[in-house]
Amino acid sequence: MIVRVLKGLENIVSLDTVLPKRSIEGWVFAAAPHKNCDSLFASHALHEIYSSADPKFSGRATVPVLWDKKRQIIVNNESSEIIRMLNSAFDDVGARGPDLYPADLRSEIDALNERVYRSVNNGVYRTGFARSQQAYEEAFDDLFEALDMLEGRLSSHRYLCGDHPCEADWRLFPTLMRFDVAYFGAFKCNLRRLRDYPNLWGYARELYQMPGIAQTCDLEAYKQGYYSVSELRSPLGIVPKGPGIDFTSPHGRGPSNGAVGQGAAAS
Repeated sequence: MIVRVLKGLENIVSLDTVLPKRSIEGWVFAAAPHKNCDSLFASHALHEIYSSADPKFSGRATVPVLWDKKRQIIVNNESSEIIRMLNSAFDDVGARGPDLYPADLRSEIDALNERVYRSVNNGVYRTGFARSQQAYEEAFDDLFEALDMLEGRLSSHRYLCGDHPCEADWRLFPTLMRFDVAYFGAFKCNLRRLRDYPNLWGYARELYQMPGIAQTCDLEAYKQGYYSVSELRSPLGIVPKGPGIDFTSPHGRGPSNGAVGQGAAAS
């Protein structure tokens, strides 16, 4: 969703979103005209779309899904690969905005992506779904060591790889958005909040406040999803009212050089 906005693809790649809570059928849509409906096929469940692409499919129906309307097939369902596609594959049909994976930074971006995915993006899940105290503590420690590393990196870098936000920043950002409202409580990632990291907290607010990004974020939907009924994590499905967190407050990082902001504004 973020890269779609940054690359100005809103009128080229349409977007439908499932409901934030999984059901016994997995991810499902609401009925039209609800905002969470399937505008292409009026499907009830995401698995129906997988079956329409491949009637023999029997695996898990996961999001995101990049669907080819012309060939009526799923192109890809892995987020890291989809964002690479959105970054460059639509350049000849109207995409614009910054190159999020510039050639001279690729090795640095790849190294950061690997650490951030293992310890942060997936680290919160390794922590929240741990089946033993030892597994929980190992994932917990790895997560906060990585957050401490990122906090230190942002003390000397405006963004993770220099003066412009890149793919590594936008892969980290969604986890930061969800940290205080979901992972801190629901996944027991409770050593420190995002707001306890001065650099990461200011950085997250700056990214959130870039043109078009706020519309891709929904704190209430995050809570509905992560606190939905779960035998292990939330047997009653009670969704907390808090915390009060304001990503629109001044980030205090000074004016950006505008490279991404200009690209996003043009979209």
